[in-house]
Amino acid sequence: MSLGDKKPEDTPAKEGPRRKSRLRDYTESLIIALILALVIRALVVQAFSIPSSSMEPTLLVGDYLLVNKFAYGIRNPFTNRVWIPIGKPKRGDVVVFIYPQDPSKDYIKRVVGLPGDRIQIINKKLYINGELTQIPPPSQDPQAPRAIYVEPEITPTERDNFGPVVVPDNSYFVMGDNRDRSYDSRFWGFVPLEALRGRAFIIYFSWGGAGQPRETLIPSLFQALKHLVTHLTWDSDTFHVRWQRIGKLIY
Repeated sequence: MSLGDKKPEDTPAKEGPRRKSRLRDYTESLIIALILALVIRALVVQAFSIPSSSMEPTLLVGDYLLVNKFAYGIRNPFTNRVWIPIGKPKRGDVVVFIYPQDPSKDYIKRVVGLPGDRIQIINKKLYINGELTQIPPPSQDPQAPRAIYVEPEITPTERDNFGPVVVPDNSYFVMGDNRDRSYDSRFWGFVPLEALRGRAFIIYFSWGGAGQPRETLIPSLFQALKHLVTHLTWDSDTFHVRWQRIGKLIY
């Protein structure tokens, strides 16, 4: 050893912060993802499914769609009141709204009448402000019932003849595209602006099966899987994916 050289001393390693457990990492990630999903669902986009034929052929039973909740304003997720107005429905928009006769239900229909419009239906033909229009197109279903719908405190109205009525301020007249089989503004009145949830814009999944609309997705899928196990073939009549509808924009 040379003069002046000193033997180096061992330096003890400092104890760093303990690594978080993998379980804690997963838990925090899950909580953050859940919060983001809830925020997105409440304020941005919400998923809905179609249980009836009232919007055929635009929407079929078994379609799953996304609704743009920004379209008509940023809303309080608990009361649905508008915090920040962004836009208002246009004629022809397909909208999801709180059913005025039962706030626990959501309906989907097409906006036909805007505030101030004069609406009249004569022998299935729709007139807006005195002009014939094809929104939505009239149904040609010969098997459709020619029923008179009656609700408490609502005047009985025949399906094919209605009005004339004037749409009030901040309200909308809506109808189903399958006009003969749609329970809509002709029978229960107008949709107020504050009842709107958003505008439907895309189909993200769609399935069909013999059990519709009585059976929902999971039971029908289970029946098809059961058939696959017992017969080694897929029963497409019980459950099949409508691939051509996935990603279809809603107009």
